[in-house]
Amino acid sequence: MAKINTNMKTEIKTESNTDIKTDIKLEPIWKERLHSEFGQEYMKNLKSFLVSEKKKNKLIYPASDLIFNAFDTTPFDQVKVVILGQDPYHGPGQAHGLSFSVPKGVPQPPSLVNIFKELKSDLGISVEKTNGNLKGWAEQGVLLLNAVLTVEEGLAASHQGKGWELFTDAAIRALNQERKNLVFILWGSYAQKKAAFVDTQKHYILKSVHPSPLSSHRGFFGSKPFSKTNEYLLSKNIQPIDWSRM
Repeated sequence: MAKINTNMKTEIKTESNTDIKTDIKLEPIWKERLHSEFGQEYMKNLKSFLVSEKKKNKLIYPASDLIFNAFDTTPFDQVKVVILGQDPYHGPGQAHGLSFSVPKGVPQPPSLVNIFKELKSDLGISVEKTNGNLKGWAEQGVLLLNAVLTVEEGLAASHQGKGWELFTDAAIRALNQERKNLVFILWGSYAQKKAAFVDTQKHYILKSVHPSPLSSHRGFFGSKPFSKTNEYLLSKNIQPIDWSRM
């Protein structure tokens, strides 16, 4: 899986029977901001864990070259909004490195279905049932970041507590410190813990329960996160997000 070195490169081995080594580089400004994290002890331990899981022939999602997809798709200096997820989808073909998103043609998971229901209610935007790819949002400055960047097939939360949280905390701290007027959309108690890293004098936090079917009727529906985000951005003379762009 991921062999992470202090020069910000990741030596990747695929989950197929044939191992293929590929170098993945973070988007340059993210690379500069997060460079020191790759020399930390927790990252060395995370690398060892991923290598060990690979040796046990476990399937890890997302694909190796998509682990840092959120950072590569939304450069540091272009972030306007952060939507924080928990960990990647753990079913085959679902995870592609963007929180809540799935590749086009993959059935929309229940939480994403509810996100699109709220989008329809909030802004009147309908999304094709065959498209759950949120890359169009990410390309406009919506950082779709999971707190944990990998997961074992079929086992939700299996890579929690292995080190990824420290890495993504560092990313949020960098945004908080060096940027201003960002919108942090925090769905559910897990994501809302990250509010501790956000200065509300500089940024805007939107909180609600998680869009999961288990909780969505307790405050997610009707929370209007999309229109509220754009209202805030416009108030700061920032180009709003075209949420219909998928």
